[in-house]
Amino acid sequence: MIFLLPLIGLFIGIALALIFVAGPLPGVWGQYMAVACLAGLDTVCGGIRGGLEGKFHIDVFVTGFISNCLIAGGIAWLGDKIYIPLYLAVALVLGARIFTNLSLIRRFLLTKWQDARERQRLQRLAQQQAAMVPETNT
Repeated sequence: MIFLLPLIGLFIGIALALIFVAGPLPGVWGQYMAVACLAGLDTVCGGIRGGLEGKFHIDVFVTGFISNCLIAGGIAWLGDKIYIPLYLAVALVLGARIFTNLSLIRRFLLTKWQDARERQRLQRLAQQQAAMVPETNT
């Protein structure tokens, strides 16, 4: 159940944002916050995926979260300084990564569910066959 840690972190972050951020953010700060949210969501989706695959490590998750947010914010800041909306490129890349992770999470869960159904079907079939074979006493 360690794969739930990223999801719990996401809900804590949402709660903190609702408590401390009252109203819309002005201009460029809204762009930075949007990019930071996308970076965080990308990291959370990657953490959930890693947890489902059995590859989750908290140190990788935390450093990935921090570095993703800093890099995304830095690129958006650089774009503001050179008058090119680089936050759009960041949003595009992070959005693509989020959708990729979500599709892999969905595929993993669907495969796990289908495998469980197939095991149950095979168990029922084995039980039916065992019930049909008469016992032989020697």
